[in-house]
Amino acid sequence: MAETADERDERLAVVFDQLMHDSRGGQAVVRLEDAIRRNPDLERDLRELFATARMAEDLALLETVAGNPADGLSLGNPGGSSVRRAGSDGGWGSGSWMSDADVLQVASGRLRAGRNSLFSLIGSQIGDYSIEAEVGRGGMGVVYRARQSSLQRTVALKMIPNAALASSIDLQRLRAEALAAARLRHPNIVPVYEVGEQDGQPWFSMQYIPGSTLSERLQRGPMPPREAVSLLIPVVDAIGAAHRAGVLHRDLKPGNILIAEDGTPFVTDFGLAKRVSVDDHVSAGAADLHSLTQSGAILGTPAWMSPEQAAGQTDAIGVAADVYSLGAILFAMLTGRPPFQGASPLDTVLMVLEQDPPGICMLNRAVDSDLEMIVLKCLQKPQDLRYASTTALAADLRAWLNSEPITARSSTIAQVMTRLFRESHHAAILENWGLLWMWHSLVVLLLCLITNGMQLNGVSARWPFVTLWVVGLGLWALIFWNLRHRAGPITAVERQIAHLWGGSMIASSMLFGVESIMGLRVLEFSPALGVIAGMVFLAKAGILSGRFYVESLLMFGTSLVMAAIAASDLPDVSVSLFGVMSAVTFFVPGLKYYRQQRRGRR
Repeated sequence: MAETADERDERLAVVFDQLMHDSRGGQAVVRLEDAIRRNPDLERDLRELFATARMAEDLALLETVAGNPADGLSLGNPGGSSVRRAGSDGGWGSGSWMSDADVLQVASGRLRAGRNSLFSLIGSQIGDYSIEAEVGRGGMGVVYRARQSSLQRTVALKMIPNAALASSIDLQRLRAEALAAARLRHPNIVPVYEVGEQDGQPWFSMQYIPGSTLSERLQRGPMPPREAVSLLIPVVDAIGAAHRAGVLHRDLKPGNILIAEDGTPFVTDFGLAKRVSVDDHVSAGAADLHSLTQSGAILGTPAWMSPEQAAGQTDAIGVAADVYSLGAILFAMLTGRPPFQGASPLDTVLMVLEQDPPGICMLNRAVDSDLEMIVLKCLQKPQDLRYASTTALAADLRAWLNSEPITARSSTIAQVMTRLFRESHHAAILENWGLLWMWHSLVVLLLCLITNGMQLNGVSARWPFVTLWVVGLGLWALIFWNLRHRAGPITAVERQIAHLWGGSMIASSMLFGVESIMGLRVLEFSPALGVIAGMVFLAKAGILSGRFYVESLLMFGTSLVMAAIAASDLPDVSVSLFGVMSAVTFFVPGLKYYRQQRRGRR
């Protein structure tokens, strides 16, 4: 009898789960090849899932603390791995991230759907509720329409239909969602009626809202700007009420916004909600009172998650993460698509981390620049450049509706200067370069001291200097890049920085050729080394951190001092000066990011 698609998916889940379990002891690639030999028909799926799991580990920067797996999960270590479990969200893409110990049904919504379809609860009785029909399904459970006998009313009942096969994380998150939603009171948040458990099966009932989801509405295309803003404002107010009650949603997306038949929006699905302390302003640094997340876990839905969620920085997730997701939702309402849309969830995560969203006005000319400014302020990579609260976002949205000035356009001189010298969202990759930059500073200093020593000792032939700089720098570049490769995957931004660095090395070495063609003595163009280095730091300031503007100015100034020394009667120590200044500009930030990486690993 031929194997059905659901049976194949079940077998794939079992094989992949065993593969992840076997890989914990090492030799992950060997284990993969063994699994493929035993299941040749699953080769493509196994390779894709395996690659996704490995990359997910790197993206989340997961760590395993010896003897305490709960502190972190890591592929090939006792703690396990973290990968994405796909779900269904009207074609937008959804899901959460879970460990391989929780049955790694990844990258195919059919895996969980196929398993759940074998355990239909329609027609059964759960406590006081008679289940009538399934109305929604996602990565965090299934929602049924049910009839409450005692009150003779229709409700929505959410549960995991086969709790015996569900992971402990799934069960805990369902309970956490019920508790989080039950403590919230707002006209645009779906109210929870009752929380219960039957035969180990947790469930909770809530108001049944006939209508559709925002995701289903967006499948028909973008919404008119005023309609979109009018619909989103109550949602923003609802999330603001949740924040004031000490609850962060962390999984806002069109599929989690219900639209009643009268057009009223409701926020639902607090399955990834996080409890934080309540004070005047709920901040990213607020104390975590209850969390089912783990350090390094990537939580949320890739197309709608904030950069800090995509990077697995769970400790940094606060109000700003929900503000980002609200901006992503408004982007989709205005354009008919999410801000970032990759070929796979992994591609989308990388886009969230590294790229800027496309211009809204280019996708929909009906959107004016003020509304686009509001959306882009929500979608800023750095958290402090987004709206400080949902209250501020709602105020700007209402101001736009009333044709009033918006705060997104206002900036003080202090704010401009702060933004100029702040780190960009790409600066995190510098942690991978900290120790290497410290070594690079020593190599450059040694190279310059040797060069200057040869010059002061009367070496006038060009070939010793060419050999030292071309061969020496080239060899160090190969060693440097190999060491960086061994530290983990290289991002697109790192490749850009590497090209800048490589270009500066080539330019420095070519000065010898220019001097030779022009008939000049060796090292006569050495002050240009400071100009080249200054240009490299200027580019780094724009890409990584505005603090590199300081290094850029130092190197530009160094080139002028070098020229003055070379033109004077003083001993020509200009190359040594360049070596010292270059070493300082690399060593100081290198030490900073090296220490930052060490602190993050503790």
